Amino acid sequence: MQSPFRAILFKVGSVFLFVCMSAMIKSVSDEVPPGQAVFFRSLLAIPVILVWLAMRHELRTGLRTAVPMGHVWRGLVGTMAMGLGFAGLAYLPLAEAQSIQYLAPLLVVIFAAMFLGEQVRAFRLTAVALGMTGVLIVLSPRLTAIQDGTLGEGEALGAVLVLMSAVFAALAQVFVRKLVTTEQTSAIVFWFSVTASVLALATLPFGWVMPDLRVLSILILAGLLGGLGQILLTTSYRLADVSVVAPFEYSSMLLSVMFGYWIFSEVPTLTMLAGVALIISAGVLIIWRERKLGLERNKGRKVMTPQG
Repeated sequence: MQSPFRAILFKVGSVFLFVCMSAMIKSVSDEVPPGQAVFFRSLLAIPVILVWLAMRHELRTGLRTAVPMGHVWRGLVGTMAMGLGFAGLAYLPLAEAQSIQYLAPLLVVIFAAMFLGEQVRAFRLTAVALGMTGVLIVLSPRLTAIQDGTLGEGEALGAVLVLMSAVFAALAQVFVRKLVTTEQTSAIVFWFSVTASVLALATLPFGWVMPDLRVLSILILAGLLGGLGQILLTTSYRLADVSVVAPFEYSSMLLSVMFGYWIFSEVPTLTMLAGVALIISAGVLIIWRERKLGLERNKGRKVMTPQG
């Protein structure tokens, strides 16, 4: 049953939890390697997802899969996206890292055309170009500092890591688009958490640490919030169309700026905010276009369906 208001509340709730999770990961990024953070984020989400499925009486059916290798490939690129994003948080302000991550849905348009054969017309290509311009504006202070030789190695590395994270996140979404044709959303979410946990364990030889009680508590809470955020996100898309819910993803920008200021004393620059405005405009234009195309396809199906 469609319930747009509830869907929006769930979506904003999921965004809030994900930003909280990112802030927690950033707060311990100097003490915990990104692979270990990915492990806690993924492993602690599993019991949350299982409890949710049990409450919905979908525990037996919600985890079935017809294409196990599809989940493995999605898990591989998704884990890369998460790990690179966590690594980048150590070097960049929270809001700046979040703004670069907005590149992912723009890249999905390009990758869907390349790998899924989806048609991309001039309108969406123009929106993607607008968004890319916004990303360049966000990164322009970093690029200028690189040319001048005044940018620290850590900041340059952080920008590259988050950019690569956005690329892998977009690839993960392409895999998800293929998976949803045969798999339930609950199965996609669950098996990603399992795959990411296993893959994160592979980083064990590369410097895992024994966290103290404070750091361990933060990692556990981040994992639980990530799992709960995923459930709220999934529920929001069940209650309303994507075109209604998706634009509220950009509320994460406001939350990232607030958390960055309160927790890390990070003040966003006007240049960054100008770039973010372009990126968000491009994203909303693409969502609007997808909705319009969806309505046209549905109208076409009704015309072709025999009546009576």
